[in-house]
Amino acid sequence: MIHYIFSKRFRELYDKAVSLYREGRRGSGSYFNASEEAWLKSNGISAQHLYDYAEDDVGEGEPGYDIALGIELVRRDYFLNVQKGIPSSQVLDASNLPPKSAAVRGIEWLPRIIPKARAKLRGELPASLMYCCGGDRGFFTAHDINPHEFLSLIWRAGNDDNQIIDWVVARSANTRSR
Repeated sequence: MIHYIFSKRFRELYDKAVSLYREGRRGSGSYFNASEEAWLKSNGISAQHLYDYAEDDVGEGEPGYDIALGIELVRRDYFLNVQKGIPSSQVLDASNLPPKSAAVRGIEWLPRIIPKARAKLRGELPASLMYCCGGDRGFFTAHDINPHEFLSLIWRAGNDDNQIIDWVVARSANTRSR
C-alpha cells in the first residue's frame, strides 16, 4: 500500500537525494531509478523537487525533511483528490511572476509567492523555481507561516487573492504583537 507508507518512502528518497548532493552529484536526472521516478510521479512529485530540497538542505540547512514532507503531503493530497492523479499540462512562466520586491498592503514577496504557491499546488512549477526557496523561507519566517500551511491556504482560497492577503496580514499582525 503506497498511502500508509508514503511518509516512510518519501523519507528514504529525501535522504537519498541529500546524500547524493553531499557527495557532489548534481542534476536531478541522475538521482533516482525508474521505479523511484515512477513512485514520485504517482504521488505528484518530481525528482527536481527532491533535488531542490537536497540542494538547500545541504547548502543552507533548510528547509529540512519535516517541512518538505508537509509541503509534499499537501501537494500529494491535491494531486490525488483534485487532479485525480492526472498531472497538469501547464507550466508557470517564471517571467510573469511579480518582482521579488513587489508588495501588497506593505508585505513584500506576497504578490510573488501567491502565483508561485498555486503553481506548486497544481504541479506547474518550472524546474527553475522552487517553492520554499530561500526567498520564500524569508517571507515565511518574517510572518510566522509554515510553508505547508500557506499551501493549504492557497488551496482553500482558490483564486481569491484577497482572502489570502487578509489571512497573511492578520498572521503578520499577530506575529508583530508577540
